[in-house]
Amino acid sequence: MKIGALREVFEGERRVALTPESAGRLQKLGYDCVIEAGAGAAASFSDEAYRAAGVEVVEGPAALWAAADVVVKVRGPSLEEVAAAPEGKTLISFVWPAQNEDLLKAMNEKRLTVLAMDMVPRISRAQKMDALSSMANIAGYRAVIEAGASFGRFFTGQVTAAGKVPPAKVLVVGAGVAGLAAIGTSVSLGAITLAFDVRPEVAEQIESMGAEFVYLDFEEELTDGAESGGYAKPSSPEFREKQLEKFRELAPEIDIVITTALIPGRPAPKLWTEDMVRAMKPGSVVVDLAAERGGNCDLTVPDEKIVSENGVTVVGYTDFPSRMATQASNLYATNIRHMMDDLTPEKDGTPDVNMEDDVIRGALVCHEGEITFPPPPPKVKAIAAQKPKKKEPEETAEQKAARELAEVKRAANRSTAMLAIGGGLLLAVGTVAPASFMQHFIVFVLACFVGFHVIWNVAHSLHTPLMALTNAISSIIILGALLQVGSASVIVTILAGLSILMASVNIFGGFLVTRRMLAMFQKS
Repeated sequence: MKIGALREVFEGERRVALTPESAGRLQKLGYDCVIEAGAGAAASFSDEAYRAAGVEVVEGPAALWAAADVVVKVRGPSLEEVAAAPEGKTLISFVWPAQNEDLLKAMNEKRLTVLAMDMVPRISRAQKMDALSSMANIAGYRAVIEAGASFGRFFTGQVTAAGKVPPAKVLVVGAGVAGLAAIGTSVSLGAITLAFDVRPEVAEQIESMGAEFVYLDFEEELTDGAESGGYAKPSSPEFREKQLEKFRELAPEIDIVITTALIPGRPAPKLWTEDMVRAMKPGSVVVDLAAERGGNCDLTVPDEKIVSENGVTVVGYTDFPSRMATQASNLYATNIRHMMDDLTPEKDGTPDVNMEDDVIRGALVCHEGEITFPPPPPKVKAIAAQKPKKKEPEETAEQKAARELAEVKRAANRSTAMLAIGGGLLLAVGTVAPASFMQHFIVFVLACFVGFHVIWNVAHSLHTPLMALTNAISSIIILGALLQVGSASVIVTILAGLSILMASVNIFGGFLVTRRMLAMFQKS
């Protein structure tokens, strides 16, 4: 069977769903590949490059529909494209079925089997097919670059002979894939980066990237990520008011705002209002990644860049991935290739629509004359459900004092027990051992005792291969062995030499491993 890619007709769309590289992978699955002439030109893939990869190039969409059994696209087909399509074909593209009911009916009337790349469930096995995440990653990165093009200052702070330049302050609203990509890019450019999300569990991710999480003084029971597919849910009116209040507080000091908030099946929530734009400094920038779904900013105009009355630039482009067409095409074509991999379990070039497969069933919106959207919930949850945390009662001053006293007593009992054991051992050995041995043995026992307490009282999170009980013991052994290596006894000398060798491996190995661990945290 043949798989073919149509040329995109949506104005400004430069991506293509089939690249020469992905064509080679699809051929290994048993498919022949075909593409409409000029389909990859805007993404820097020439027809000659496709021919060199063994792809047949045909003229016009009619020839492509006639030649291909499976047709792949980036943007959903227009009603005109569906009308021109033969019946019974398989189509894979973005569709947005919840927002395009007429398109869904038109495709079903043509008995098309349609797999929507925007409906791929967010479960672990489907990450390789998650085109939304692939494109959101590019959009988040590109949003910061577009903001920088409209912003009149450096991102990073500088101290020069001509004066001091303060760093830019960036606020990212929404910490999904696009938001995290924007955070990473902003931090890497040296800006002071703040981020907000309605899911408090992402705070750790944000802070690990070097940004500051914006907390609200508000508690709200959020839907478990496993039930919401990893997406945020609509917030209560009280939470929304508290959120807007915090944004109004931040607006005068923020230079760049990047909004990424979307709720599946709903218009984009309005989070950056007109009065917040008015409160921003002239020259500031708002980049609205939700412009295609109505925008998070009141002033956003889809596909346009406007300047407000007080000199704030509001960017409402809807084609951020398309502005990096080559990279975006490679990633999207890879997502398509992985989808075809699941559709072709036998690797024989024949797609098999398995309705029992969570990924295929989740993405399927039309099949054999039936609309299969919306899909049933996946059998595998997106995120493992977390047990609700029990709120511990607050500790009173008396309870805290009693707990600390109990801990001190336990530590004292441990030390007393160890001293008793050590003293008993010394007495037992002292009755039979010579005085010269006892001198060394007492030093050894005391060194072990002190070393144990020094290491044991260090928090486990601060332990390294250099700060471990094994290294403490090795240090004691190597010192004792050095004292004994010059002994008159050949056996003692050999044992001392072996002790030095084995202890050295542990000690110097600890230095090497610790050095490698520290290098992981150093910027190149």
